[in-house]
Amino acid sequence: MTDRFVVSPTALAGVHCIRRKRVGDQRGWLERLFCSDELATAGWSWNIAQINRTLTRRKGTVRGMHFQHAPHEEAKLVTCLRGEVFDVAVDLRPDSSTYGRWHGEVLSEANDTSLLIPPGCAHGFQALSDDVEMLYFHSAPYVAAAEGGVRPDDPALSIIWPMEITEMSDRDRSHPLLNDREGKR
Repeated sequence: MTDRFVVSPTALAGVHCIRRKRVGDQRGWLERLFCSDELATAGWSWNIAQINRTLTRRKGTVRGMHFQHAPHEEAKLVTCLRGEVFDVAVDLRPDSSTYGRWHGEVLSEANDTSLLIPPGCAHGFQALSDDVEMLYFHSAPYVAAAEGGVRPDDPALSIIWPMEITEMSDRDRSHPLLNDREGKR
């Protein structure tokens, strides 16, 4: 625990749930989204190279499971600014004892929770409400040639999405299955 964050490890090594503490009065509140010193307790040791914001229009939509291949791997700190999502990290680190396992967390504008995802893990989410806005802090810039992914509906992963998948991009649907990935362990 830090001054502004409660950091909880998950079953996947290096994946942490970050609960933010709001400070406020009659005027409103302040919420710290990022502090490198305080998040170091969760393992964040990288500079922020990129910040992205996304909008997902329809409830039930799944985006993911995305990552970047070495040497462009990235850590992500993922926050839901509006609406609610089921956010998922999948361990793709070949030497990890939790390789191929996933962890999911509900992130919402109401629960002040973020997910810290280390390099070597894929990330995706399902929108649990319409018009979801997400904010991502990345430790490395996006490199198109390093883009990778695994299918969100891969039977080997057995991700339990909270609702029926109503929409998924062709790109995400065409990602390889975990057992078909090049360089699998």
